[in-house]
This record gives sequence, C-alpha cells and structure tokens, in this order.
Amino acid sequence: MEKFPPLVERANALARRAGSAPAGQQGGDASAQSSCLPTVGRLLAVLAAGCHEGRIGEIGTGAGLGTAWMASSMPADCMLVTVEIDEAKAAHATRLLADDGRVMVLNGDPKDLMPTCAPYDLLYADGGHHDRASFASLVDLLRVGGQLVTDDVPPPAAPPPHSPSPARDVKRDFFFGEPRLISTEIVLPDQRNSLLIGTRLA
Repeated sequence: MEKFPPLVERANALARRAGSAPAGQQGGDASAQSSCLPTVGRLLAVLAAGCHEGRIGEIGTGAGLGTAWMASSMPADCMLVTVEIDEAKAAHATRLLADDGRVMVLNGDPKDLMPTCAPYDLLYADGGHHDRASFASLVDLLRVGGQLVTDDVPPPAAPPPHSPSPARDVKRDFFFGEPRLISTEIVLPDQRNSLLIGTRLA
C-alpha cells in the first residue's frame, strides 16, 4: 500500500468526509468533487523540495491536498501561499494547515491576491484560468527559472467523451506556444489525465 506523509493522510481523511477525495478514492461516487491525485501530489512534492529559500504559490486550495503534499516536502526556509476563492474551503484549509507557520491560506480572488506575494519559484495553478491572457499573467508572477504547473489536461490520445476528434486544449496551446516557457507534458498512469510543467526562461 502506498504510504503518504502524515499531513497528506490527514488532508485525505478530511477530504473524504467533505466529499472531495481524489478520483479513485471516492467509493465509486462519480459525482463527488475530485481533488489532487496522488500522482500529481507526489510530483508537486518533488518540485517543492527544491525550493530552498523560495516561495511557492497555489491557485485553488480546494480541500488542501495539493497544499499538504507541497508543505510536507518543502524546505524549512520556504514559504507557501495558497489562495481559495470559496470561503468554506479556505476555512477548511486554514484549519488543516494551522500548525505550519510557513503556509499562508488566503481567501479571495487569486487575480487580486497572488500578485501581492510574487514572485514565485513554483506556482501550481489548479483552477480559474481558461484563456491565453490569464495564463500569461501567471508567467508574470514567476521568477526567471520558476516553474508553472497545471493539471486536468486530457492527453491527446484520450479526447473528452463524445468528442469527434482530439480537441485543442487552451492550456497545452499556451504552455507550448509561450516563448517565455520551456515546457513538457506528463501523462499520468491512468492515461486519462496529463499535467503540464513550464520553466520561465526570461
């Protein structure tokens, strides 16, 4: 059985009670709200571990699972700022992370709050951005050498259900068309989801 860091275990338990456990941990309830997949969480933990004296940002705290993965591995001299627009979810995450002084949970519009703590060495965008201009604004928040991560991208070989042909994805188009980023796509083991990582070059 896969072992998770204690904070992630706690976040998972709270998420299940709130009906937002990661896909595959929802007891077959397809209507339950999905949260950070373990494979995504482990990658975030790997990236966060390298942010010495750095700052990590997260857009879309949700149940706090992604936050828990990053907080569990990031160095002691690192700070994590996570923003959630939903007041109840932000309060839930605040309770979950109350014992970690390196983590700040903010409730409000990420477009207003994220720039106040920039620049970031790692920025996980888990919601709220749907067009090229909004993704470009995220690159503005990165240090040169900083990394932007997003998930919930359908792999090219697995288009959305009932799609007559592989659909263009605005996230993929941005990551691979933005001259300030060098990017790659990672298809997750379930073969139904990808995540994108881009490092700011300039």
